[in-house]
Amino acid sequence: MMFRMAGFSNPAFGGTEHWPFLTVLERFGMAVGIGLFVGIERESSGKLGSRTFGLVAIVGCMAGLAGIQFVWMAMAILLLMLTLINWRRLTAHDELATTTTLSLCVVLFASVLCGMGHLYTPIAATILCTSLLAFKRPLHSFTSALSQKEFHSAVLLAALSLLVMPVLPTHSVGPGHLIDPRENWASVILIAGIAFVNYILLRIVGPRGMELTAFFGGLINSRKVIVEFMLRAEGNVEALSPIIYRGVMLATSAMAIRNAIIVAVISHSRDAMLLSIAPLGLMFGISILLWRSHPLTQDSTGETPLKLDSPFSLSAALKFGLVFLALNVIGALAERYFGSASFYFVSAAGGLLSSGSSIASAATLIHHGELPVSTGVNGVVISSIVSVLINIPLLRRIAGSETFRRRLTLSLLGIVAVGGVGLVLNMLWLHWYRG
Repeated sequence: MMFRMAGFSNPAFGGTEHWPFLTVLERFGMAVGIGLFVGIERESSGKLGSRTFGLVAIVGCMAGLAGIQFVWMAMAILLLMLTLINWRRLTAHDELATTTTLSLCVVLFASVLCGMGHLYTPIAATILCTSLLAFKRPLHSFTSALSQKEFHSAVLLAALSLLVMPVLPTHSVGPGHLIDPRENWASVILIAGIAFVNYILLRIVGPRGMELTAFFGGLINSRKVIVEFMLRAEGNVEALSPIIYRGVMLATSAMAIRNAIIVAVISHSRDAMLLSIAPLGLMFGISILLWRSHPLTQDSTGETPLKLDSPFSLSAALKFGLVFLALNVIGALAERYFGSASFYFVSAAGGLLSSGSSIASAATLIHHGELPVSTGVNGVVISSIVSVLINIPLLRRIAGSETFRRRLTLSLLGIVAVGGVGLVLNMLWLHWYRG
């Protein structure tokens, strides 16, 4: 009654005298859980304890329940407490408790939201906060290992995504309305982003050996992985032949995964995703099966990790964009005037140059309705198959026994064959479905 007379009430409950007991108890429980969750991590790091964070959470939840005036009071109390904490830390250790200060602010705001009845936002904020606190050492190691070139690549990727793309036209332009600048550029950013993110993952797992880096490198460019293997094999092919074989299979499986992701994200077509499952799934499955069926005879995974250069730069982005745009226009014109057979030729040629560009182009044409879904997916698979085939001559140049080279060749031909089987299965399924 006193709060109501003072003008304080929570709009969610309509008045303090009608606060539901179970609802209030639930919100307090969630707020205290948030405080303890962050507080336990801080206490394990030798900072303020879980009790302090739990008490701050209680104050914040009470303020959220009571109304905006009490939220301001809670913020003032926290500000006073943080001032005292930092003053003591500064006089004793000549440094500020920045991380703990921000953690307490997150807990207060999250508990206020709990008191107001929010659920997802405070929980998500708490999980993110605790993750950043718990992964302090890995994050510090990663950021300290970044080169200026890699940081510049990240800045460039952000600039191309957030500054260039919004100013591009949102409608088709040019003769025949074949070019949609914003969507085409978004596809370029997507592929470049996949390459850059997987390069960062490669950097993280790189010291663990050649197999993991071969897989993540395959997500960027399987051909680059094979070139790296050729360099590693010089003068040491007998010792490295098992890991080279397994690495090539992993890189090929990663290529199939990447191509499936491109189709799913860019085409916006459920039918395209379904038709991609059989051929790309079979190529991925047989690659993993071949990888598993050839165990290592010696532990060489940690001795010579692959070192791939950063895949993202302005010149690389522009080159990819030009190839993608050319394939997009040529593919659309070929399908429009010469039929499916000519588009398949374009897809095969794209696989020789850049399978990522070719597959993104096919997915874009599917999305715009300029290409039947079955034709577009067939082009994706053809481009993937050609991308595998073109690796065979490179691998044949690796020094060593003819038996090793023959095994690599037959394995890649087997992957190509199951991709073709997937195409046949799609044709049979479409014939049965339409019939």
